[in-house]
Amino acid sequence: MKQPYLLVIAALVVQAVAPHETPAQAALAPTPTALRGASSTAARAGDLTIERIFASRDFTTDRFGPARWLENGAAYTTVENDGKDIVRYSTASGERSVLVSAPFAIADYEWSSDGKRVLLFTNTRRVWRYDTRGDYWVLDRASGKLKKLGGDAPEASLMFARFSPDGSRVAYVRANDIYVEDLASGKITALTTDGSATIINGTSDWVYEEELDLRNAYRWSPDGESIAYWHFDASGVHDYLLVNTTDSLYPVIERIPYPKVGTTNSAVSVGVVSADGGPTRWMNIPGDPRNHYIAWMEWAADSRELAIQQLDRLQHTNALLLADAGTGAVRNALTERDSAWVEVVDDLTWLRGGKEFLWLSERDGWRHAYVVSRDGATQRLVTKGAFDLESVQGVDERGGWLYYIASPTNATQRFLYRSRLDGSGAPQRLTPASAGASAGGTHGYQLSPDFRWAFHTASSADTPPVTDLVSLPDHRSRRVFVDNARARDAFAALRLPAKTFVQVDIGQGVKLDGWLIRPADFDSTKSYPILVYVYGEPASTTVRDSWGGNRDLWFRMLADEGYIVASFDNRGTPSLKGREWRKIIYGSVGELASRDQAAAVRALSRTYPYVDSTRVGVWGWSGGGSMTLNLMFRSPELYKVGMSVASVPDQRLYDTIYQERYMGLPTSNADGYRRGSPINFAEGLRGKLLIVHGSGDDNVHFQGFERLTNRLVELGKSFDMMVYPNRSHCICEGPGTSVHLYHLLTRYLTTNLPAGGRVRGGV
Repeated sequence: MKQPYLLVIAALVVQAVAPHETPAQAALAPTPTALRGASSTAARAGDLTIERIFASRDFTTDRFGPARWLENGAAYTTVENDGKDIVRYSTASGERSVLVSAPFAIADYEWSSDGKRVLLFTNTRRVWRYDTRGDYWVLDRASGKLKKLGGDAPEASLMFARFSPDGSRVAYVRANDIYVEDLASGKITALTTDGSATIINGTSDWVYEEELDLRNAYRWSPDGESIAYWHFDASGVHDYLLVNTTDSLYPVIERIPYPKVGTTNSAVSVGVVSADGGPTRWMNIPGDPRNHYIAWMEWAADSRELAIQQLDRLQHTNALLLADAGTGAVRNALTERDSAWVEVVDDLTWLRGGKEFLWLSERDGWRHAYVVSRDGATQRLVTKGAFDLESVQGVDERGGWLYYIASPTNATQRFLYRSRLDGSGAPQRLTPASAGASAGGTHGYQLSPDFRWAFHTASSADTPPVTDLVSLPDHRSRRVFVDNARARDAFAALRLPAKTFVQVDIGQGVKLDGWLIRPADFDSTKSYPILVYVYGEPASTTVRDSWGGNRDLWFRMLADEGYIVASFDNRGTPSLKGREWRKIIYGSVGELASRDQAAAVRALSRTYPYVDSTRVGVWGWSGGGSMTLNLMFRSPELYKVGMSVASVPDQRLYDTIYQERYMGLPTSNADGYRRGSPINFAEGLRGKLLIVHGSGDDNVHFQGFERLTNRLVELGKSFDMMVYPNRSHCICEGPGTSVHLYHLLTRYLTTNLPAGGRVRGGV
């Protein structure tokens, strides 16, 4: 139950383009295409309105890229001229030359290994969350010839095109089958032919895409002779029906195979097929393919074996399997176990020519990196100390360094560190205190292959992102790519108070990270209503020292109206605070978290008397919408107004991989599912509640909204509701949607929880 993909407060992204390898795709909430270019010249400096936030470009932040390192880091390319030119820069000197000028906007691109060809992705189409379908063209740099791939395939029908290792062929997915196209002859070979609505080759089913971030589901072998791929048989998965009643005279039904908790999953297998075509050799992976997940797969440093991470259905174990591509035989190299849930290791890197690999584990209570022998017999701890490694940025095997993101002393921030691969010495922080973002903030990197350079993006809660080129390890800024001066100046002109980060002691030694935004005319002798922004589930945090985009500007607008706006990360959120913090909520999602959230508000009002505990509002989206319901129903004496967007009122209605990961099966944890689902506590509602949903939500189904509505009606509860027809989980489609939604939320809040400070003890 992730945050809606276009409305997530962005982490820093300095890599190429869409697919979920980003995760937070945009620093800004969606705005209708027709409005994004709207003039805001009439807006006065300091005048912050919903239209200015969501329908103008005043605060739009630009990003650098898509960028690619070339020549081992001696050069890089990026896209300029409204996405039509690929430009090469010398890293050291900045010398510029245009390598490609395309007749269309380039969404993404890939260089062949010899640099003689470039693969261009354009005319993209959204598939569920991201634009992963479109047209692909290959440009031969020597001849200047531009060739469209796919033969007579329909427009925008290809997915995940990739060069072969030698650059002579391109593989891609179309209509759930895998094809290889020879660039010299134009011959197209179908490697699979059974693709259908329920048989899926080379890409994934809905739940794998959503919860395991698996989209491109095939891999070229290093020698270019074979392709390994995921094969999904979704024929046993029940369909969820989306009904579109607005775009035609009669309703149109879309069927989505969607496994709800406790129901049948796709049967998933891994096959290897010759890139010239022929029969598939299937890997003999043990276990029921409908009750295990093939969460990750890559070639194991050579073209003989595959490395496969297999999760059991409860996700208590992650087995790293090595599969012989020629025979299909499988052996176990390592098994990771956890009484709560295990994580997929996306950062697995082969070392010493495939004799060892880098592995991440929480086995000592912190997420650390280990170097493991190929047979799993020897394991060496690389990162040491009471801190979490968030993500691996690169492995410099020649230099003997592991580069990674961490923040040992402040879970709201992110910095670049490195440690010796042999485990000796202490971790070294490379991000200096003077590296922008007010000496704190969140820092993201894209390191060059030679580890001498990095694209570095820094932002903080009050500073829009700045991307520059830094040298390493000294971290000297050599060139600024994007400074977002327009957004920075527009924000500065508002003269708003800074976002204040706090730690809230809720007792028993537990301190929650949080932030506050106070009104511009704040008077500490008065008390103010508080609006809490909540998420609270294991998929995301809300308390991060990074630029928050449009949603954060809306918070500041509300604060300027006379609210204190706040947010807290309860236990069970993925903060860098150790395994116990993150996994304490296993089997009870929604229960402990809602207690922590209520305790945080009470503790805050005791610490800061200007927080009026008699005037508390709460709102959230997705998992945060569910948490809003839990707080309104379980702590009605505290929360007076709630606005719940795209919520899951009953956990039994959500998908297998996410909900079972944190809750187990409903047959074995029936009481946990009951206690974690807010619909079962709806009788507690006393305050004002607004529930909002998109009827076309393929992720969190409209079904839950309707069941909650029925329950509240049955109980005789007064509430308000808003449905956005055919909108998905982001509620972002269609002109004016975002502006309308935030006007709705603002109006509901100001009507039912009036803004403004009051003299303490008065009215």
